[in-house]
Order: sequence, then C-alpha cells, then structure tokens
Amino acid sequence: MNTTEVFLIAMLIILTVPYAVWRLGRTEHFAPLVVVQILTGIALGPGVLGAVFPDYYKFVFAPPVIQSLNGIAWWAVSLFVFIAGMELDLRAAWAHRKETSITAGLAFGFPFVLGSTAATVMVGEALWVGPQALNWQFVAGVGMSCSVTALPILMLFMEKLAILRQPLGQRILRYASIDDIAIWGVLAIILMDWQRVGKQALFLALFAGAAWGLRRAMAKLPSTDRWYVALIWLLLCAFGADWCGLHYMVGAFLAGVVLDAEWFDQDQLDLLRHHVLLVMMPVFFLSTGLRTSWGVGGAAVFLMAGVLLVASVVGKLAGVHLAGRILGWKPGEASLIGWLLQTKALIMIIFANVLLDKQIITADTFTALLLMAVGSTMLTIPVVTPKLAGWRG
Repeated sequence: MNTTEVFLIAMLIILTVPYAVWRLGRTEHFAPLVVVQILTGIALGPGVLGAVFPDYYKFVFAPPVIQSLNGIAWWAVSLFVFIAGMELDLRAAWAHRKETSITAGLAFGFPFVLGSTAATVMVGEALWVGPQALNWQFVAGVGMSCSVTALPILMLFMEKLAILRQPLGQRILRYASIDDIAIWGVLAIILMDWQRVGKQALFLALFAGAAWGLRRAMAKLPSTDRWYVALIWLLLCAFGADWCGLHYMVGAFLAGVVLDAEWFDQDQLDLLRHHVLLVMMPVFFLSTGLRTSWGVGGAAVFLMAGVLLVASVVGKLAGVHLAGRILGWKPGEASLIGWLLQTKALIMIIFANVLLDKQIITADTFTALLLMAVGSTMLTIPVVTPKLAGWRG
C-alpha cells in the first residue's frame, strides 16, 4: 500500500476504535468520549498494542504516516489552546477578585506544594528527570502538572451536568481561568532559555505591541473578517513563541487570551471547539499515545502515577475546603467545587507534552503524569453527580 492508503487506515482506526468503545461500552458516566480517546491512544501506541503486535505498529504508524499525523496534531492542539485562551473572562475574575483570588490561589497552591514535594523525591532518580532539565525546572513542572485544571474539559463536563451557565458554573470557570493563566505563566518561566533571552524579550515586546494594535482593529472589523484575522494572529504568535524558544502552544494560548470572546458569535465559538474535538483532536490523542511507554520504568511508573494522583486530588480538595471556610460557603459547596476542579485530561497532557518536547521530563515521567491526568478526570463525573444532586436538594 502507498502512504496515502496507510494514512487513511490510521485515521480510520483513530476515529472508529474509541467511538465504538464509548458507544458500545456505555462509558459516559465514568469515562466521557474525550477520556476514551486518550486511553485508546495509549492502547494503540508502542506501550501496549505495539509491544504485542510490533508488525502492526510498524505498518500502520510508519514514519511518513507519523509525520502526517503530527502535522494535524500540531494544528489541532494550537486551535484548541487558542480557543481556551479566548474563553478566559478576565473581567469577571477582576469583578470578583477577592473570592476568585483566594479560591484559585489555594486550589492552585496546595496541589503544587504536594506535587513539588513528590518531585523532589523523584529528582534523585535518572528514570524521571529529562537530560535538559535543571532540578528546579523538573520540580516546578511536576508540581504544576498536579495543579492543572483543564478549562475546556471542565466546560464540557459542566455543560453535561447542566450547570455551565448557572452562577455556580460561572464561579468555577473563574477559578479555573485564573489557574490556567498561572499554569501557562509558570510554563513560560520553566522554558525560559537564558541563552536566547534576547529573542524571548523581543517576542514578548512585539507581542504586546501587536496585541494592542490588534485589539483596536478587531473591534472595528466586520464579523465575517474577524475569524480570518484571528487565525492569522494565532499562527503568527505560535511561530514567534516557538522561534524564540518558548513553545508554539504558549504562543497559541497568548494569542487567544488577548482576544475577547464577545467579538465572536458564542454559538460559532462553541461549534468550533466541538468540531476541533470531533475532527482533529483524536489525532492529537493518538500522537500522545505514541509517546507513552512504560517498558523501562515498569511498576515504578504506575506507583509514581498513584503518588501524583493522591497529591493532586488531596491538594486540590484541601485548598478548596480552606477557601470555603475562609469565605463562608454553604455545606457541601467546597467538596463539589474541589472535585470539579480535578478535571485535567487535555490541558495537563498538553503541558506534559511540552515538558517532554523540551526534555525536562523523561518518557516514564510523561507516562506517570498521563495516567494521573486520566485517573483524575475519570473520577470527576462519578463523584460529582451524586454530590450535585444532594447539593441541589
């Protein structure tokens, strides 16, 4: 078969297998489709099916096919992160800045401290630390991974639970939005290449000036032109960030943050996010799975994933419960919010992908973080559903 035919076979597998598992297995209650896609990507990679059937893996995922899939994955995740940036409502967070800052700060800080503590123990083992990492970069990266809340996945979950447009849902979005900003800010610091700091300073200066001009121009553009200009802006920012040594995903997120979602039709924005998830993001999930390997670390990878999962869950719940006591929330409110903020999935996987690309973590650490993210996300719906019913009652 030629490369085109093998590529189409790979795409057929990517789209068919997770959908069949999700629909026939009726996993929606504990594993929504996005989680099934991530797990399927892991199963199709070299760590599972590729190890059992190496000939299948070499045939379907030959280097030319991988190269083509990577191109789709880069564009898909750039769009997804860009949309996540656009959906951050910084003005709402500022209007409720006391409550938002206390809750977001504690929800971010507690799991960061616990995750960083676990990472400090991991530093002594070559199995975990990437060849290009300084110890502080590794510790901060793992700590941040435990603090992540995936804003886009959180929105999908709250929409499913019918609380997205309610006051509770909007509060939770504010908390997650502030944490998202902190996550990408710390990532930019971790990736700061002091040998290329001049390039990075130039990029940030040009970005600030261009963003100011773009915001003035966007408000005057016809609505039909705004999407084209926004996509051009996305590509320029992604290229600039990657050129200066940050990462194209950092640029994509920054490109979205400086745009106001109100400039775009909300229904169109929701549809774009839905279609990116439907049409292109499964390819990114597969490329994530292709990086997943636990052949070297063995049981240690699963053990570390469990340790990080505990640090993430306990830290997030402890931080939110403390915020609830300080702010005088109703009984059960802190537990409900804390569990909803557990959703990691996509954003944490994107975050870990960047760390792996920059060789700050190893493939074993990446796999442990991936398993932690999937486990944390799968806990959310089963735990939150009865809590939400009791809270409403």
